[in-house]
Amino acid sequence: MAKIERFKKINWYPPLIGAGIRVIETAPDFTAITVEMKLRWWNRNVVGTQFGGSLYMMCDPFFMAILMTKLGRGYIVWDKAASIRFLKPGRKTVRAHFHIPLQEISRVKLMADTDGKCEPEYEVDVVDTDGVIVASVHKTLYVRRKDFQKPV
Repeated sequence: MAKIERFKKINWYPPLIGAGIRVIETAPDFTAITVEMKLRWWNRNVVGTQFGGSLYMMCDPFFMAILMTKLGRGYIVWDKAASIRFLKPGRKTVRAHFHIPLQEISRVKLMADTDGKCEPEYEVDVVDTDGVIVASVHKTLYVRRKDFQKPV
């Protein structure tokens, strides 16, 4: 993975700044993004561990961002559903690595082109610096071609 260049501006997005979330790496072909959140006084909960809302927030936009970038302006990409399972308390810096392989992006594009829409599902783990999985997030996206016409 290359150091983030194209996607650097997301680190200035106020909700990410407020939670202490940073994009630290992105793949040159923009099929993968790694984000990190250090444990700070402003993102701790009442028991001193990573705030659950911040753990979810670090996983919220990135699968959608990858698909939006790779599919282009001719497609609508939205988050449709999400769930998070908290597995261990986050007491350290945590990271999440988002990756959608090119063949999966091609599959999503083909389904949206053929059926008008598709709802791909993805999972990501939030892992601390010791490799312990702190949380697991499941995302369902909604992808539709903007100009899709159903065959008559």
